[in-house]
Amino acid sequence: MTDTIYFTPELTVFMLVKTQPEWLALPVEERFKQLRLHVEPLLKKHQDSVRMRFFDTEFYSTRVTDLWMWDAKTHHAWQLIAEDLRETPFWDTYFDVVEILTGIENAYASNYNEKALSA
Repeated sequence: MTDTIYFTPELTVFMLVKTQPEWLALPVEERFKQLRLHVEPLLKKHQDSVRMRFFDTEFYSTRVTDLWMWDAKTHHAWQLIAEDLRETPFWDTYFDVVEILTGIENAYASNYNEKALSA
């Protein structure tokens, strides 16, 4: 059984990032060590209000090598974890943050009290 807390996110943030030479120079084992050292504690700290998923895009894009998708319970929750992440080497040392796109899922429908389209 897991202690994961489920919530409906208020927003989803797509961070488009590009790996930096400092990250690529690390052996794979060290990369995972750095994730456990710097990112995992933040995910645990904010586990009640933020979720993260990693997507590799380097197979299809040279401008953006990875997409980090964050679901946040509130805008403030996103702001807090973004501030914490900026204090780690993952922001601007290991990865260049190319763009941050924030979206509200199905806002077009909920703003007009309509049922969202889905497949």
